[in-house]
Amino acid sequence: MSKDRYRVSDELWEKIVPLLPKHVNTHRFGGGRPRADDRKCMDGIFFVLRTGCQWNALNETDICPSSTAHDRFQEWVKAGVFHRLWAAGLLEYDQGKGIDWAWQSMDGAITKAPLGGEKMWTKPHGSGKRRRQTQPVDRRPGRADRTGRGRGQPQRLQTDESDARKHPGETPQAHTEKAAGTVPGQRV
Repeated sequence: MSKDRYRVSDELWEKIVPLLPKHVNTHRFGGGRPRADDRKCMDGIFFVLRTGCQWNALNETDICPSSTAHDRFQEWVKAGVFHRLWAAGLLEYDQGKGIDWAWQSMDGAITKAPLGGEKMWTKPHGSGKRRRQTQPVDRRPGRADRTGRGRGQPQRLQTDESDARKHPGETPQAHTEKAAGTVPGQRV
């Protein structure tokens, strides 16, 4: 497979060059790294568009680094290069073969999706408003359990003698109270 089949032809490149914006060096001292060749970047962009590959897959080719091609792509999209290229191509085709606009139609209808259902709310919810939420199995509305009980795994309380050996001077009950998050002497 020839690598050149993904390259921009000389004829097409001559039509693209006038559409590209002039580059202005924005480096604070006027130097910086030399700008990558526009044609190589366009080759990389067209390679991604033709193959449908991810931008990073471009690194495996010798066309152009993916980050450079993607940065240039974004720059040229903002500058309207691809829109002007599309318009120039459409105009050239219309002049060469002619576009029969009589059979063209434009559908401007916006309708609801057939199975979209009904709209549930008239206004978007703010952060403090309660939304319709899926109910738990017991059919009670869910709430944050501030006590730390009832949700998740139960607290494991170890009161065997091995704890007394690990924590000398403490009774197993004192260790259990620490594990449960209570203060000794506090009523539960």
